[in-house]
Amino acid sequence: MTGAPSETISALAERGFGKGLDQLFARQRPRGEWLGEVKWNTVLSSQYVIVSYLTGQPVDGFRRDQLLRHFELQRTCEGAWGLHDESAPYVFSTTLAYVALRILGLSATDSLPRGALAWLKAHGGVLGIPTWGKFWLALINLYGWEGINPISPELWLLPRWWPAHPRRLYNHTRLIYLAMAYLYGRRFSAVASSFVRALRSELYDEPYEQVAFSASRSKVAASDLFAPPSKVLQPIYAFLRWVTPISPPHLRHRALDACFDQIVFELRASNYVSLSPINGLLTVLALHDQKHVDFSRAYEGINYWYWQDETEGMRSGGAHSHTWDTAFVIRASLTARDRLTPHQLGRSLRRAYHFLRDSQILTEVGEDRVRCWRARDCNRGGWCFSDEIHAWPVSDCTGEVLRAMLELDPFVPDAERMIESKWTAAADFILSRQNSDGGFGSFERRHGPTWLELLNASEMFAGCMVDGSYVECTASCIGGLAGFQRRFPEFRRKQIDRAIKHGVRWLLAQQRADGSWEGAWGVNFIYATYFSIEGLLTTGLPAHHPAVQRASGWLLDRQMSDGGWGEHWNSCLSGEYCVHPQSQVIMTAWALLALLRIGDQRARPAVERGIRWLLGKQFSNGDFPEQSPAGVFFRTGLLHYRLYKNYFPLWAIAAYLRAAGGKAFV
Repeated sequence: MTGAPSETISALAERGFGKGLDQLFARQRPRGEWLGEVKWNTVLSSQYVIVSYLTGQPVDGFRRDQLLRHFELQRTCEGAWGLHDESAPYVFSTTLAYVALRILGLSATDSLPRGALAWLKAHGGVLGIPTWGKFWLALINLYGWEGINPISPELWLLPRWWPAHPRRLYNHTRLIYLAMAYLYGRRFSAVASSFVRALRSELYDEPYEQVAFSASRSKVAASDLFAPPSKVLQPIYAFLRWVTPISPPHLRHRALDACFDQIVFELRASNYVSLSPINGLLTVLALHDQKHVDFSRAYEGINYWYWQDETEGMRSGGAHSHTWDTAFVIRASLTARDRLTPHQLGRSLRRAYHFLRDSQILTEVGEDRVRCWRARDCNRGGWCFSDEIHAWPVSDCTGEVLRAMLELDPFVPDAERMIESKWTAAADFILSRQNSDGGFGSFERRHGPTWLELLNASEMFAGCMVDGSYVECTASCIGGLAGFQRRFPEFRRKQIDRAIKHGVRWLLAQQRADGSWEGAWGVNFIYATYFSIEGLLTTGLPAHHPAVQRASGWLLDRQMSDGGWGEHWNSCLSGEYCVHPQSQVIMTAWALLALLRIGDQRARPAVERGIRWLLGKQFSNGDFPEQSPAGVFFRTGLLHYRLYKNYFPLWAIAAYLRAAGGKAFV
C-alpha cells in the first residue's frame, strides 16, 4: 500500500484500516462468526484415505480429485512431504502420503508416488518411520506388529491413583493412545490382499516375510526424530515387551472393554466429531472393528474437520477456530469503534455477538464423566476453540471470548444481551482451569506430574504428555477474569482476586531475564510476550512495572532494519529466539500491539516505523500477504492460522489510530 509523499502516517493508517476492515467483514460467515483455516499438512488427509480403505468406505471421485490436488500442491521440491509448509521432508508424512496416493488409484509409476518412493529409498526406507507411523503401517498390514513397542490396553486398568495412569495424560495424547491401545490389543490389520502385497513389494527391497521388524523397533530417521525415547522409557518398553505376551486372556478382554467403553463415551460427548481428526479416525477404526452402531456417525463426523477451496483442494485441517477468530475480530474492530459504520457495528458485530452467546457450552458431558475421568473439569460455561458442536471448551478461548463479549455488550440491544448466569458460568469455568502453581492449563487442569514427559513415545513431538500451565492461557484467563470482575465486582470476589493474583505471580515468574516470555501455541517469544503484556496490564499491573519495561526493551531490540519484526519457527525447536530472514506481518502486529498497550512514548519512533512497514505490506484490497506459519503445537507441529494475517495487523493499525487520537488503548 502506498500513498502520496505528503500523506501522513495517520492518513495512511485511516485508509488502510478502512480497506482492511471491509475485506475482513466480507469474510463473516452466515451464523455471524469468522473462521479461518488452521492448516497443518497432508498427514491427516493420508490417514483419512487409509481409514476409508480399511473400513470399506469408497472415496468419491470429486473428493479424490480434490485430495490429489492438495497432495500435489503440498509436495516439497524433493518430491516428498513434510510436517508443515516450510518443513523439510519427513519419512512419516511421505510414507503415509505414498500409501494414500496408491489407495486413491495412482500407480507406483505415476509422478507423485514415484517421487515419494525415490525419496524414501534414498533416506533409509520406511523402516525409519517413527512409532506412530509404524502403527499406521501395521494397521494396513504393511509393518509387523512385533516391530512396535507395546501400547498395552492393560495400562488402562491400573489403579486410578497410579501417577502414570494414562488418564493423567494431556487430553489429545490420552485419547490418541486410548484408541491406539484398543487397536494394538486387537492387532487390528487389513487383509493381506493383492493390493497390500503390491504395496509391500514397493516399500521394501526384500521379501516382506524376511523383513526384521523387531530389529527396527527403535529405528527412527534423523529427518523425523525430535524427542528420542528417554532413559526412563527404554526399560519400561523392555518390561512391556516381556509382560504383554503373557497377559491373561481375561485381563486383555477386560482392558479392551474398558478402552472401548471410553472410546464410545468420548465420541458421543463430542457430538460424534471427536476431540481431533486423528483421534476421530482411530475411533472410526475401533468402531468398525466392533461393528458398532455408531460407526456411520463417527465416519461422517470426520467431515467436520475438512476444509476445501478452489486453490488448494480438499484437506483435513488441524483444528477449527470459530470462537478464537471471532473474539479477536471483535476486539480488533472495537479498538477503532468510532470508525465503524452503523452496519458494521449494528449488524455485523451484533451477529458475531449472537454467535458467541449461542455457542457457549451450558451442559456437562454426562453422568458417566466420573467413570471416564472427566469429573475434575467442568464443561459448563466455557467456549471451545471452534463451536458448540465440538464440546471441548478451552481456557484461553473462554478468556478471550469473555473479553470480546464484555467490550461488545454495551452496543447490543438489551433484549439480546447474554443473561447474567451465562457470564458467571464463564468465570466459573476459567477458575476451574487454574493449576496449583497459579498458571492455567488449556483444556484441563494438570492431571499428572510433569515427569510424565519422560514417557513421551511420539519421537516427533515434545511437551505433549501433560496439560500444564501455559503463558498464553494464563494471560488470556487473568485478562478475562479482570474484565469480568469490573462488570460483576461481587461475584466470587475473593476467589477471583486470588486467581488473578496467583496468575500474575506465576506469569511474572516465567519471564526470562532478557524480558521475553516463551510460548507454547504460537511462534514464539514475540507471541508469548504480546499475550503476557496484554494479560498483565489488563489486571492493573502498571506499565512502569520493571517486568513490563524489560519486555518493552526486548521487543524494541528485536525490531528489524526495515521496521518490522520477524521470528523464525526454529525458535520453537531450539527454545531460543531465532530471527526470521524477513519481517512478518503477524509478528510485527503482535509486537506493535504490545508496545502500544504499554504506551511508552520512547517507543513512538519504533512504533511508527512498524506501522509504516505494515501498511507497506498491505494489498490494495485490504488484505495482507501470507508468510511463514505463526501457530504451533507440541513444538514441531507448525500451523497456519489463515486469518491471523487479516485481523492482527488490522488490530495494530486500529491501536495506533486510537493512540494517535489521544485515547486509551483498551
